[in-house]
Amino acid sequence: MQNGLEPSPEEWDTWTRQVLDFVCKAPSPLGGEGWGEVFVPEQPLPGGLPAILELLAHGFHEAIPTVSPGFMAYVPGGGIRSAALANFLGNIANRYTGIEDQAPILVGFENQVIGWLCREFGLPDTAFGILTSGGSIANLTGIIAARVQILGDSGDFSKARLYVSDQVHHSVQKAAFLAGIPKNNCVNIKSDDVFRLSMPDLKSQVESDRQEGLKPFLVVGSAGTTNTGAIDPLELLADYCRQEGLWFHIDAAYGGAFVLCESGKTKLKGIEQADSITIDPHKGLFLPYGTGCLLVKDRSSLLKVHSYEADYLTASQRDSPASLGPELSREYRGIRLWLPLMLHGAGVFRQALAEKLELTYWLYEELQKLPVQILCKPELSTIVFKPGDLAERVNSYGRVYLAPTKLRGELASRVCILSFRTHFEQVQACLEDIRKAL
Repeated sequence: MQNGLEPSPEEWDTWTRQVLDFVCKAPSPLGGEGWGEVFVPEQPLPGGLPAILELLAHGFHEAIPTVSPGFMAYVPGGGIRSAALANFLGNIANRYTGIEDQAPILVGFENQVIGWLCREFGLPDTAFGILTSGGSIANLTGIIAARVQILGDSGDFSKARLYVSDQVHHSVQKAAFLAGIPKNNCVNIKSDDVFRLSMPDLKSQVESDRQEGLKPFLVVGSAGTTNTGAIDPLELLADYCRQEGLWFHIDAAYGGAFVLCESGKTKLKGIEQADSITIDPHKGLFLPYGTGCLLVKDRSSLLKVHSYEADYLTASQRDSPASLGPELSREYRGIRLWLPLMLHGAGVFRQALAEKLELTYWLYEELQKLPVQILCKPELSTIVFKPGDLAERVNSYGRVYLAPTKLRGELASRVCILSFRTHFEQVQACLEDIRKAL
């Protein structure tokens, strides 16, 4: 007997055609008021799927257009359409991929991608990782691995200390608290004049904490801070952490993907020495939001935390996502990276990332000719400058979208070039609109 949740073949054919028509046509602005209350009809909405799609179009139009080629605010996320097809296929098949023997080939595809990332980052043969919902969960997973590896599982973390730059992404501090580390035990180390973590201040703080009987266990470096794109001194940090017996985690959610191109790999030298690395494929690999990743130097550090047994489960396996991360039930994230790599090849990703660095340097050279104060030479694809009130004026022209930030309490304008849709035409428009705003 067919129930109300299972469409007939004819209905399914109609729905898919209507959705494809919807995504293929250019979006148009819609009027009307937003929804001020929860609305769930007891019966199907009159007008069927076309009426529902019209409501969705209104919602999309009212949201910030992060897929636009002119979007250069925050850290842009383009969302390639081949990954959307991958999501569609994964959701339609709806196979369980938490434990390897339930879907061995599908989990194998995901693990191939993770292995490829490990090699691109220069990690050893013992390395592996887990795909997550984003950088926040990847950072949390990495911090918990560090906590268990260095401090054990006694549950007493009152003296545990971890160290971050004052430019670190706030998800790291949040993750530390969720991992059981008291808020005051996450120590901010001041950054230098180009917004990188200060090594002398870090060493002084760790020495002081040890003299007071505290337990330093983790240093977090950034490979591309959100504010400026700064890269902390990764090689120096790796050497120091190795000497001091500290876990070295790198938050490379924004900048990590640049290892795929030669110019970016040079800038990220030292990242291969990390104990764990957070990257966001939904940033630098242009995938839809909800695709993060944690890589670790030694797979056993994840198994030690996440591998559990239960009578109702098959025995945990070292290649199963459920044995390597916090989720048991999970969406099939691997397909949204695996399918685009199979379809496009890795080369186009490398080319796109190299292009973003070239565009950023071109804009940096041009901005130096204007009456603005550039706060630091860009290391990746972000430029910050004063005056800080330009973003609103630039945005009002409707061609590009920028977001301001604060650096040491002062407002700054900020451009971040990362969308795969952003090319010279859009960056040139950005420069023209900055001139006009000035």
